Amino acid sequence: MSSTPYPFTALVGQDDLRLALLLNAVSPAVGGVLVRGEKGTAKSTAVRALSALMPQVTTVAGCRFSCDPATPDARCPDGPHESGGGVARPARMVELPVGASEDRLVGALDIERALAEGVKAFEPGLLADAHRGILYVDEVNLLHDHLVDLLLDAAAMGASYVEREGVSVRHAARFLLVGTMNPEEGELRPQLLDRFGLTVEVAASREPEQRVEVVRRRLAYDEDPETFAARWTPEEQALRERVAAARALLPSVRLGDGALRQIAATCAAFEVDGMRADIVMARTATALAAWAGREDVLTEDVRQAALLALPHRRRRNPFDAPGLDEDRLDEILEENRPEEPEPSQGAEQPGEGEEPGEPEQGTDPEDDPDGPGPDGPGGGLPPQQDGPRDGPPPTDAPEATDSTEAEAPAVPPQGPQPSGVGAEEQQAVRAGEPFRTRTLSVPGLGEGAAGRRSRARTELGRTTGARRPNGTLTKLHLSATVRAAAPHQRARGRSGPGLVVRREDLRQAEREGREGNLVLFVVDASGSMAARQRMTAVKGAVLSLLLDAYQRRDKVGLVTFRGASAEVALPPTSSVDTAAARLQSLPTGGRTPLAAGLLRAHDVLRTERLRDPARRPLLVIVTDGRATAAGHRATAPDGPLAQAARAARLFAAERTACVVVDCESGPVRLGLAGRLAEDLGATVTTLDGLRADALAGIVRDTREAGPARTARETRHTITSGRAA
Repeated sequence: MSSTPYPFTALVGQDDLRLALLLNAVSPAVGGVLVRGEKGTAKSTAVRALSALMPQVTTVAGCRFSCDPATPDARCPDGPHESGGGVARPARMVELPVGASEDRLVGALDIERALAEGVKAFEPGLLADAHRGILYVDEVNLLHDHLVDLLLDAAAMGASYVEREGVSVRHAARFLLVGTMNPEEGELRPQLLDRFGLTVEVAASREPEQRVEVVRRRLAYDEDPETFAARWTPEEQALRERVAAARALLPSVRLGDGALRQIAATCAAFEVDGMRADIVMARTATALAAWAGREDVLTEDVRQAALLALPHRRRRNPFDAPGLDEDRLDEILEENRPEEPEPSQGAEQPGEGEEPGEPEQGTDPEDDPDGPGPDGPGGGLPPQQDGPRDGPPPTDAPEATDSTEAEAPAVPPQGPQPSGVGAEEQQAVRAGEPFRTRTLSVPGLGEGAAGRRSRARTELGRTTGARRPNGTLTKLHLSATVRAAAPHQRARGRSGPGLVVRREDLRQAEREGREGNLVLFVVDASGSMAARQRMTAVKGAVLSLLLDAYQRRDKVGLVTFRGASAEVALPPTSSVDTAAARLQSLPTGGRTPLAAGLLRAHDVLRTERLRDPARRPLLVIVTDGRATAAGHRATAPDGPLAQAARAARLFAAERTACVVVDCESGPVRLGLAGRLAEDLGATVTTLDGLRADALAGIVRDTREAGPARTARETRHTITSGRAA
């Protein structure tokens, strides 16, 4: 990879992304940017290109925490500092990897020296490195929740606090926070989404001319990065000066009562929770006015601020798509329009005369355009480079559909159908209303990724014991350490009140918390489930379990079976909303290849054990227990039911945690789902039994079964209680 970054002004399209990044460069108080988009849209390229536009910072010589010599931090761990002097350097862009530990993020204290010498020996983390610069988190949705909490707390407070067993260190941590994510790989919780100031959606352009220009520029950069960057030097310098001018103008911008009323009315009308949205909109509108070279905030600034600050704050559940009704927004602004003053004329700005919020020169990443072409706003090639040839207006190419994107609503099947699926197939029905479910968990103690479902040994949680550390000490068990050191004090020549502690005395705290699991749904979509009301209830129940999996930070997968075969409708993923979309479009009809569904699920789990052996699976089978196949009697010795029983015993042999949701209804019931549960070594419940407010739950059923349950069944019982 070249050390020369791709120029920000050479990016093509992506107007919203460029604007959001530049506004945060003008006013870091806006609160950062979350960039959501499909893979290959140059999200990372845009962020890295921004760092070259940031003004230089002056720091105290030798200070590891980048203190400003004009106003040094009185509580800096490297202080106290004398004011004056300093060393100038470029603003840093610090990247936080997905696998980073808490100590790598916030810094680490040397507990051994703290106990033995009473010295606060602190090694700064990435938050200290990013102070007065940019902190970039790629795939922020894959970062552990507690790290995201620490990161956003520091961004909101402008400081980082590190505490270990009563030893505390605090240092300044003010930075421009930028996170990127692919929604296909899972969503952030709404509480975390709200902590990002602005959010933008990016997608690859469908206009051939823009795609051609993206490829042309990228190939030129890859061939000779230095020469390519040199061509854009004038544009880069002009944009850098404009950012500096907007920063200087920002304190003079007036946010009048009229604009404030528009902001408050907009947030209230869109039913945004809390007050953070109002504050972010106010700061964003002020930054927009400064970017446009004005000293007054206008309605157009408030409108643009709403489009950047509100869409991600309107989600009420994880299956809601972020967005904002622009027609409704215009109505609200018009109803609350103030009498706007004549725009103030400040000092002449670079790029004066452009539309508010519009970057002066072209911009956008290597693989991604979605906005005006290179000759439109924000584009423009340097004189050394030829622009795209003239020609007829490009036509929109059909939208490509990624295999992991949400499918469109199902339509009645046309043309030849797969074997076993015929005219009896029905169009997909809507899911019933989701409800709060009982907690299903995997028995035993796991060691998987942090989550909220099953018991596990984790870095966070309640302390259950102590042990000698295998490597670096991360969580000290203070009392166990003191007990280990106490018998050796005389031999070590202790003479004062201090405790003589050696490395061999240190004890690591063992903690128990919760882990996330792989919840694999196996859904019967055959003709026996096709009654409209019944399938609506089944989909509603699975949707409710998906919502529960989202809240508990699980990975989910979906296997369906009908006709003559089973298919993996969704491979295991962290994107629960994608699973919900696949479920909504699931059609029904045909025979019931139960054994095929179980065997396909077994293959999926076997593959996932190789990929992520620490993540324990939970198999949820939604069926009425029937099994049919063309030309076979269900109850024949080698018929469909016998084949399903053999497949089920594979899970029992591997002690896979399973639960069967019995969908059988009507006055005459065969109890086949119960037999399947026996072969699986699983618990069986009904659709109504999944509800958190049901009178009888899985735990009660298990306890009432008492001694009648075999040892094997008990080992594989799925515990259940009220959802936390």
